[in-house]
Amino acid sequence: MKTELPPYEEIVALHRKYAPSDAAFDLVFTHCQVVRDIAEQLIAKSDIVIDTEFVKAGCLLHDIGAYAFWSESDGKLVSKDYVKHGIDGYDILRQEGFSEQICRVASHHTGVGISAQDIRETGLPLPVKDYFAESIEERLVMYADKFHTKSPPTRLMTTEAYCEFAKKYGPDKVGRFKQLEQEFGAPDLAPLAKKHSLEVA
Repeated sequence: MKTELPPYEEIVALHRKYAPSDAAFDLVFTHCQVVRDIAEQLIAKSDIVIDTEFVKAGCLLHDIGAYAFWSESDGKLVSKDYVKHGIDGYDILRQEGFSEQICRVASHHTGVGISAQDIRETGLPLPVKDYFAESIEERLVMYADKFHTKSPPTRLMTTEAYCEFAKKYGPDKVGRFKQLEQEFGAPDLAPLAKKHSLEVA
């Protein structure tokens, strides 16, 4: 098992290994870089005590399982069963020899956490258990991920836009997001939009 965090070059190579095409790599890895930049900004703006290097690695690896849901026919991520990309990412990182801490970032970043009750009530194609971010590092990766969407048109999302999106999954999801906002603050999306040439929803 790898006990050290992977360097940037190793993370890029891992994405290249699992990406079925250049287009898939560009979409997923760019998303991961945007999420890393959001997390770094939030850390810089706060006085939280956190393992910054772990957060950066976690952001860059959290969506490694997304490539299994890439459609070659239309060059898009398929929505059917996409909720499984987190546990698929966990399996990939485990097979690659990463620590449980890194693997958990993949399996516990989806939405604002998925409960066993959510899975039972909605029939999600996941093993029935809780998938909540627990450590502060896991929580920050999950939270930063909410501000950028890979769904077309790829864009940054404000806190208001994400809350509106989360409403359809239940008021508890909005409440969890608001708790994360209180813990980490809201990112300044303008410089991120300029850096990555993205629109803000």
